[in-house]
Amino acid sequence: MKEHELFDVIIIGGGPAGLFSAFYSGLREMKTKIIEYQPKLGGKMHVYPDKMIWDVGGVTPIPVGELIERVVKQGLTFQPEVVLNEKVTAIHKNETDIFVIDTASGQKHFTKMIILAVGGGILNPTTLDVKHADKYSDKTLHYSVKSLRHFKNKTVLISGGGNAAIDWALELEPIAKKVYVSYRKDTFKGHEAQVTELLNSSITCCFHTSITRLNGNITDGVIKSVELTDLSTNTVTELTVDDVIINHGYEREAKLLKNSDLDIRLKEDFFIDGNALSESNIAGLYAAGDILKYDGKVHLIVGAFQDAVNAVNRAKQFIEKEAEEFPMVSSHNELLKERSMELMKQINE
Repeated sequence: MKEHELFDVIIIGGGPAGLFSAFYSGLREMKTKIIEYQPKLGGKMHVYPDKMIWDVGGVTPIPVGELIERVVKQGLTFQPEVVLNEKVTAIHKNETDIFVIDTASGQKHFTKMIILAVGGGILNPTTLDVKHADKYSDKTLHYSVKSLRHFKNKTVLISGGGNAAIDWALELEPIAKKVYVSYRKDTFKGHEAQVTELLNSSITCCFHTSITRLNGNITDGVIKSVELTDLSTNTVTELTVDDVIINHGYEREAKLLKNSDLDIRLKEDFFIDGNALSESNIAGLYAAGDILKYDGKVHLIVGAFQDAVNAVNRAKQFIEKEAEEFPMVSSHNELLKERSMELMKQINE
């Protein structure tokens, strides 16, 4: 990385919104950089790589892991510079009205425009607050399901009552030996159809309960049983299990926007209060994906793609006043013409 190198646009976040922004900015011949906090691109989709996703237009049901590969490959089409394992700590402007992005490593990045595509921000799972829980973490105590095969023929307890917990339970039912779900309330808060499917399955639901103890081998990180306490009667039940999955939500880190000198208008003290054109109240600062809020917002991956296109188009016009508001469609774009001919040749061979 060249010191003080100036980019047309820097995209903060390497999930679906950030990657499609990178593709589209390349299509519009903009010098682009992606800064991503995680060690790899793909964003929050890495939390559930084995799940099937059905609602991306024109894409038949596909494992999330495969979708990650596709969006990453597409995002790198025009070879944007990519910085991984880098935490953005603040954004401000210098005396020449250029955006300066400060990072935890001490590096500074310079750009004419910014697209914020940080999703729900840096998400840290809410950990299980019982003695020695950290000793089992990432061994037999899990905060995400990275591989369904890991749980084959095992007895699994899932703690949580939201959509993710219900999804994991239903997907593990045909794979695991036995699945339990512990939830502190008397009704689940997931989608109605999924809740009905769960209640009609072989999965055992333990309402009004909370995990109060993990029993096992701390040295090896192997859980052998879990103590569940009934929150209304204080009755303790011990379940023999092989693995425990915790889905108690995430703690959002909102320091980035709050530490910045720019007076960025927020909603709910966290999200960018923008519009359907992906604009914030700061000229040259755009947003795409879950971090952006506006009337009519679609909180799906397809919505993130539309946000990305709008953000790039507005950004292009911001630095080139004579630029077209919308570029020609990709099938007519000279940058892709040669590649399209190569692909057509491969298809017809």
